[in-house]
Amino acid sequence: MEPEWYKDWFDSPYYHILYKYRDESEAEGFIDNLLELLRPAPGARILDLACGKGRYSVHLAGKGFDVTGLDLSEQSISYARRFERENLSFFTHDMRMPFRTNYFDFIFNFFTSFGYFDSEKDDLRTLKTVASGLRPGGVFVLDFFNSHYVAGRLTGSEEKTIEGITFRINKHIEGRHIFKTISFEAGGRAWFFEEKVRLFTLEDFERLFRSAGLHICCTYGDYQLRPFDEAGSPRLILQAQLPGR
Repeated sequence: MEPEWYKDWFDSPYYHILYKYRDESEAEGFIDNLLELLRPAPGARILDLACGKGRYSVHLAGKGFDVTGLDLSEQSISYARRFERENLSFFTHDMRMPFRTNYFDFIFNFFTSFGYFDSEKDDLRTLKTVASGLRPGGVFVLDFFNSHYVAGRLTGSEEKTIEGITFRINKHIEGRHIFKTISFEAGGRAWFFEEKVRLFTLEDFERLFRSAGLHICCTYGDYQLRPFDEAGSPRLILQAQLPGR
C-alpha cells in the first residue's frame, strides 16, 4: 500500500510556509456568505471537518456557534488548541472514523479537504461518517475544486521563494488524479513531497452522496455562491442534507 502522503506533508512546517500567503479574507468572506445563506440558529452545533490550524473554526465560534474542529494533523491541532474556549474545541481525528453520532446541525469541509484517499471506498466511508454525525435534517457543505475547470488550466511548473526557501512546484494529471510535486532544499537537506487529489465530478459526488444517505439540494460555483457551471466555475460547492426533518 502506498503511503498516505497527507500525514507527513500536513504535519510538516514547510507545508505551512508554502501556503502562508493564502487569501484569508476571501476565505472568511466565503464563510460569511455561507452563513448568510444557511442562517444557523444561535448556538448551532457546527463541525469544521479538516480544520487545519483552526482559523475558520475560530471565525465561526466568534459568531456564537458551538464549534468543533477536527484534523488528522497533530501539529495543527496542537496549535489550534490555544484558541479553545467554552464554545470551541479541537481534536486530532481521522475523518474516516465516527466521532459523534446524531449530534451536529452543520458539518463543513472547506477548501478541497477531500479526495485525498487512494481508495474511493475511504471517501464513501468519510461521507457515511458525516451522515452519522448529523442530526436529522442537518446540513453538510463540501467545498471542492471544479475538476473540469482545473484540468483545463494547469499551470505546469512554477517556483516560489518564501522565507528564503525556493519551492519548485509541478502539477500534472494521471488517470483520475491531479498530482502536485513540491521539491526544495531546507535545513541542510533536500525535500520532496507530493499532493494527490482525486478529480471528482458532480456526477461522482451525486453517486457517493446518494450511497451515504445524503441529498444534494444545491450546487454553487464560487465563493460568492453563484450557480455552478461545469465549464466556467472555479469551485464545486455542494450543499446536502440528511433527510429526517
